[in-house]
Amino acid sequence: MSSPSTSSRTLIHTRDIKTQAFRRDDGLWDIEATLLDVKDKDFQLASGVKPKGEAIHQMVLTVTIDTKFNVVDAHANMHAAPYDDHCKAIEPDYKKLIGLNLAKGFRGAVKERLSGISGCSHLTELCSVLPTVAIQAFGGEVFKIVDHESGSMPFQLNRCHALRTDGETVKMYHRAWFGAPLTPVEMSKKEP
Repeated sequence: MSSPSTSSRTLIHTRDIKTQAFRRDDGLWDIEATLLDVKDKDFQLASGVKPKGEAIHQMVLTVTIDTKFNVVDAHANMHAAPYDDHCKAIEPDYKKLIGLNLAKGFRGAVKERLSGISGCSHLTELCSVLPTVAIQAFGGEVFKIVDHESGSMPFQLNRCHALRTDGETVKMYHRAWFGAPLTPVEMSKKEP
């Protein structure tokens, strides 16, 4: 990876966030986000020294959703945490995600339920990526990317600057929708 900096640099910390989406045999989907923090040197914590390269945080958050983005199950698992069982005690609280909808007010609801001392800052951070991972997973699987047959606007239009219905990208690749109103279609109302 290159940097615009011309100064020499020393690696101190690496945070990897990995996301995956799985279609299940029962018609539901598992959206999984993993966070891994490591230091490039031995690191002194109040709970003891973490050797160079050993996980300080290794956490997995999995939500199970239906094709309307409703969270039907949720699991948090801390494989590594600085304060071990003290940190892990919050894992069951991530069941509070059940009943939320990834496409309707999800991030605000997460903040209300799991911010600050009501949650783990790292697991709660992982929540923020879940909606876009689900949308990416559903593209071409649940929702059509190009829909010339149903007369429905493709779900991705008006959701970013490049895909605005008054822009050149839509004019070139989604001509039927060029000039449509600049409001996104409510994804959760669209049938799979």
